[in-house]
Amino acid sequence: MPTAPADARGTAHGAKPTVVLVHGAFADGSSWNGVIQRLERHGYTVMAPANPLRGLHSDAAYITSVLRSVKGPVVLAGHSYGGAVISTAAAGNPHVKALVYVNALMPDVGESGMSLSARFPSALATATRSVPYRTGGTTGTDLYLKQDKVHTVFAACLPAAQANLLGIAQRPAATTAFSEKADAAAWKNIPSWALVGRQDKTVTPEQERFEARRAHSHTVEIDTCHVSLVARPDAVADLILKAAGAS
Repeated sequence: MPTAPADARGTAHGAKPTVVLVHGAFADGSSWNGVIQRLERHGYTVMAPANPLRGLHSDAAYITSVLRSVKGPVVLAGHSYGGAVISTAAAGNPHVKALVYVNALMPDVGESGMSLSARFPSALATATRSVPYRTGGTTGTDLYLKQDKVHTVFAACLPAAQANLLGIAQRPAATTAFSEKADAAAWKNIPSWALVGRQDKTVTPEQERFEARRAHSHTVEIDTCHVSLVARPDAVADLILKAAGAS
């Protein structure tokens, strides 16, 4: 579907929404680069704040504070674990007009990333290694992708050399990012859009479809792996533009 009509609708009722993009585990804001370039060409203001990856509750609280700094309407998008973060961060915020989930976790209240992965097992279960960490008086466990699993499990739709770089530069996620249970599910009250990657081995397509059906999301499916925002920024940007236009 052409993106121009969606862009035009985004301006029909006044100022365009700001698009806030939240990355997932093992990544950073630069994973959205191709999407950002396309959205900016359509005249959107875009933010891609760093997701701390320390725990669902604290990460969501941080993104909530970022959202408070944005004036006017917001379209909030999350990739992978970032989907769980935006589901909590957007709750009760009247300025968030649309949620966009990209190969994402969409937990309901009382669910966690771990409980969803137990219901929909994926190759990620054997693709991570645990490393203890200490920050000041706080200790915990970080999860890293095993370097030899980055291409096959996380980024199979990218060239091996590019996937290797993602693995080297990855940001670990604390285990609490996946074990903490959601205490909000903003998709119950805010219109949502979802992208399903048919070749996703990190979050299974079955899980992504289940979540999208449950949330009554406007859903598209494409042939891509977990990192669709890197491999198919055109499709991801198109979906965000549709959400922005509808908002």
